[in-house]
Amino acid sequence: MSKPIDDTLHKVTQRVIEKSQASRQTYLDLIRREGDNMGERSAVSCSNLAHAYAGAVEDQAALVAGRGANIGIVTSYNDMLSAHQPYGRYPDRLKIYAREIGATAQVAGGTPAMCDGVTQGETGMELSLFSRDVIALSTAVALSHAMYDGTLMLGICDKIVPGLLMGALRFGHLPVIFVPSGPMPTGIPNKEKQRVRQLYAEGKATRAELLASEMASYHSPGTCTFYGTANSNQMMMEMMGLHIPGSAFIQPGTQLRQALDREAMHRVAALGRKGDDYRPLGLCVDEKAIINAAVGLLATGGSTNHAIHLPAMARAAGVIFDWDDLSELSSAVPLIAQVYPNGAGDVNQFHAAGGMGYVIGELLAAGLAHPDILTVGRGDFSDYAREPGLEGEALVWRDVGASGDDTMLRPVSSPFKPDGGMRLLTGNLGRACFKTSSVNHDRWTIEAPCRVFEDQASVAAAFKAGELDRDVVVVVRFQGPRANGMPELHSLSPQLGVLQDRGFRVALVTDGRMSGASGKVPAAIHCTPEALGGGPLARLRDGDLVKVCAVTCELTTTADLAAREPVADPHGAQGVGRELFGMFRRFADGAEQGATAMLATGGM
Repeated sequence: MSKPIDDTLHKVTQRVIEKSQASRQTYLDLIRREGDNMGERSAVSCSNLAHAYAGAVEDQAALVAGRGANIGIVTSYNDMLSAHQPYGRYPDRLKIYAREIGATAQVAGGTPAMCDGVTQGETGMELSLFSRDVIALSTAVALSHAMYDGTLMLGICDKIVPGLLMGALRFGHLPVIFVPSGPMPTGIPNKEKQRVRQLYAEGKATRAELLASEMASYHSPGTCTFYGTANSNQMMMEMMGLHIPGSAFIQPGTQLRQALDREAMHRVAALGRKGDDYRPLGLCVDEKAIINAAVGLLATGGSTNHAIHLPAMARAAGVIFDWDDLSELSSAVPLIAQVYPNGAGDVNQFHAAGGMGYVIGELLAAGLAHPDILTVGRGDFSDYAREPGLEGEALVWRDVGASGDDTMLRPVSSPFKPDGGMRLLTGNLGRACFKTSSVNHDRWTIEAPCRVFEDQASVAAAFKAGELDRDVVVVVRFQGPRANGMPELHSLSPQLGVLQDRGFRVALVTDGRMSGASGKVPAAIHCTPEALGGGPLARLRDGDLVKVCAVTCELTTTADLAAREPVADPHGAQGVGRELFGMFRRFADGAEQGATAMLATGGM
């Protein structure tokens, strides 16, 4: 029996509804008009239809007859990104599943899909965040042809799911289901991987030993198994009801995975305007769905990257959601999952212990999630509190039961921590996010002289020279969206971890991002306003006393910043295609608003 909705959850939801009233109505008016303008293929000219049908050799007769739904597939397939490699064969299988029910399917278009794991610490990472906007634009191009009655989105990883959702919401009159491919099997223990990384940072392991360790961790097709941004994406799609229930963490190539993919095609074909169960994306993604996604992020200790992505996705649906909302929800939502890097086990072990079915069941029972969201499933959101399985070849859902591993999953009544582990820090250095869920409580407050850097390489050089062997707040500035595209600074984690293990009190402050897999070092990230343009970080100097405190939620310095001129951005904008993204950097809004150029320029 579910409890009434928690008071804080209700308060934040009502606040989001109230501040979104005008923008949400504008969005609903938009998708209503778009549905009327793009609703019937039969209204399109014969020449246009002939172009659209010419390549669909096996389905031309069915498309001409127009009796069944035509489903657009937007794919982010490539075989450099392990999580997306399985998608190579998906279109052929999905077309077969469509024919089973008298429908058709066409690949509407493709989107880029870069891997942050490949670009960590490299200049290519400076394209990463804005690849989300490119993906949204590519999705819009794919769906602009007015040929589709519904859409399947093939994407998993960091910027890809947010970008697909932002683009698809422009066509919110269509039903949309996200189709994950699942995680790779578990590799070496995560602590062993972390140990070798730190040994390499100290010069105690060779490059060959480091590569062997990494290859034993990232070893086959499928999502990386740590609980970073990619797997947090999958959690949020479950919390928003945009997956077939329980789809998130079923491994590639299994019979169950194929059964869930078949169900996704059959289901999306039934959700169009011509049927009696119309569930367009724009109505599924409302204020309550966004709140559910935020609650899931907090309850599971998910990626800090979603402090940026969630406001951007919300704004694409006309919903205004900010860090005050996230921080207040965090005060009421307990941490009930510990998945690496917050715990020892990975997402495969998380799923085996009860996974998303257990999490959603606990949250619903405690009144910590909205049960009345519109989902893409056959029933309501309570279906997502069950787990999928097979009886023969039939797809069924079963009750999850108690946690199978209380070191990884616990009930709301006995959580790992009483709050969701995401704190908003404020002060004369701006606003920033601090993820407490993986940081020991005795390191929630760091006050020390700062050392200021403009790039990661300089930090690594100072570490190697022994210049950081002290209590220190490492400040890495000019890493914001307008400066250089807001790259992740995950390559700093081993060095900072070594300093912490040596007994020093260390923290990171940056207007850049950290990886969704970042762990034990306290960090105030996404600082806004960013250094470029005169933000407070641009006025810091080496030796200034800086306080980073997740107890009092402070980000301050004792220095008189007003008396100083800001330093200039030292970066150029050339190389690896960065110059092509000048428009994105110029028009990007702040991290708290989603760090997107499209929203800032009024495009959404």
